[in-house]
Amino acid sequence: MKKTVATIIFASLICAFNISTAQAFWFFSGNQPKASNEVKQQAKIFSQEDNKLRPEIVQLALTAYNSALQKGVKINKPIITIIDYSLNSNLKRLWVLDLHSKQILFNSLVAHGKYTGNAHAYNFSDQVGSLESSLGLFLTKNTYTGHNGYTLKIAGLENGFNTNAEERHIVIHGAWYASEQVAQARGQIGRSWGCPAVEPRMAEPIISTIKNGTLVFAYYPNKSWLDNSNFINGA
Repeated sequence: MKKTVATIIFASLICAFNISTAQAFWFFSGNQPKASNEVKQQAKIFSQEDNKLRPEIVQLALTAYNSALQKGVKINKPIITIIDYSLNSNLKRLWVLDLHSKQILFNSLVAHGKYTGNAHAYNFSDQVGSLESSLGLFLTKNTYTGHNGYTLKIAGLENGFNTNAEERHIVIHGAWYASEQVAQARGQIGRSWGCPAVEPRMAEPIISTIKNGTLVFAYYPNKSWLDNSNFINGA
């Protein structure tokens, strides 16, 4: 009986937040602050597709995704983009995951901020003018065409870590310095002013897939963020 009542309550919440069928599956399959067995299993599936995508980071990303659903964040598609800033910038450290089909849709090089580091990232900030990358969970918004071409706006969801993203003009766009040619020649790609700039050839398909209401999860083993994130800790 208790189980039936709980199911009805959860179903009502899903209707209230207008969550799609695919999103509802993820809400039910991993709605605990810490990684459930279901989340661990899904993380394993994705990491087997690409061994650079570590399962413990996918677990954090999926936990954050489910937490965002619980908090009423309007997610329009069961897709999450993961950036692992702990990897060298000459590696393809951005992945776009389809949580419904359990497939990796894209894998791309991605730049970090000028003052975040050189080949390796170290420093992160949400301060205007810092020219550093920010960590945490972001929600994608609309697109526009600017001096970097097709560009995607993103909004930070984590107070103290990325909520100045729009004021800082942190966006996703393609950049010549985030190319395989630059990575091979220099052993690292170039750096941005804080934007997660991707390979030029990947910009249009990635942006078109993740625009208008999907999540971006930017990871680095930063203790302050790991200890205080409301999304990965389920607060």
